[in-house]
This record gives sequence, structure tokens and C-alpha cells, in this order.
Amino acid sequence: MRKRLFFWELAGFLLTSAVGSLLHFVYEWRGGSLAAAVISAVNESTWEHMKLLFVPIFLFSVVQACVLGKDYPNFLAVRAVSILVGLLLIPVLYYTYTGVWGQMRDWANIAVFFLAALGAFLLDFYLLRRNRLSAPWQQVLGLIVLWALAFCFVWCTFRPPHIALWRDPLTGTYGI
Repeated sequence: MRKRLFFWELAGFLLTSAVGSLLHFVYEWRGGSLAAAVISAVNESTWEHMKLLFVPIFLFSVVQACVLGKDYPNFLAVRAVSILVGLLLIPVLYYTYTGVWGQMRDWANIAVFFLAALGAFLLDFYLLRRNRLSAPWQQVLGLIVLWALAFCFVWCTFRPPHIALWRDPLTGTYGI
């Protein structure tokens, strides 16, 4: 069962990396479509890059929960924690490296994304294997957190707060 979980987590990391990278361009490819804005980055803000991590992990989680849910009754809470850690890694790593170097680098942004995805799936694998966060109330809370994040990513694309996390560093704009 451990080997099966490893392959699911590896598939999740690879899928998230590939789909998240593609989602960076979907809004532009679709000509600014509102439907594309819901799932893809609409600008270069840190928040929109966090969406590139969240969307594929969230969608993969639906499939993974259906397949592995009975074997891992702690799945929802663990996934909520691991996705929060992955999302937190993006601004922490991004603002750290830009603060040190004084400028943004495309290759470093890509590395930040992959490191955040890797961190999320490694933590996920660790917590699932050790059966952490398995209380029923934790599963309910995990489900609420996942759906609340989904709502926030959609909402903040169209109604972003005017603070640094939502500001496009290239244009100085917020949201769409």
C-alpha cells in the first residue's frame, strides 16, 4: 500500500507541475475568457501563481479521494494541510529570493513553483503514511478548508484586495 501511495503522490506532483505550468498561459491563450480566469493566472501576481498550484492539486484531490479515500480516512485533512503548506511556500520563497537578489528571475519563479508542489506532496505522503489528522472533525474541517480556498481563488481573481500579494509586479494592477 505504501508503494501505491508513493506512485499516486508522484503522479500528483508531476500532474500538478505540468498542468500548473500550462495554466500560467491559458487565460492569455483563451483571449481573456472569464471561464479561463477562474482556473488560470490572469496576471503575474503572487496570488495568481498560488492559484497555479492550487487548481491542479484540488482537481487531482477529487480523483485521489475517490480512489484512495477508503484506504486513507485522513485524506481530506492531510490534503488541506499539505496544500496550505505548498501555498505558503510560494510567497515565502518568492519574497525571500527577490529580497535577497533585489529582482525577479523567471527561472527562479519556476523553481519556486516546483519546490512548492514538491513540498506539498512530500508532506502529504508523510502525513498519510503516518495516519495523522484522522479524526472525523478534522476531515470535515479539511473539506471546508479546501472549498474555502477554491472560493477565495475565484473571488480574489475578480475582487482582489489591494495589497502586495495580489499586485502584478509588472503592471502594478490587481486582478483582471
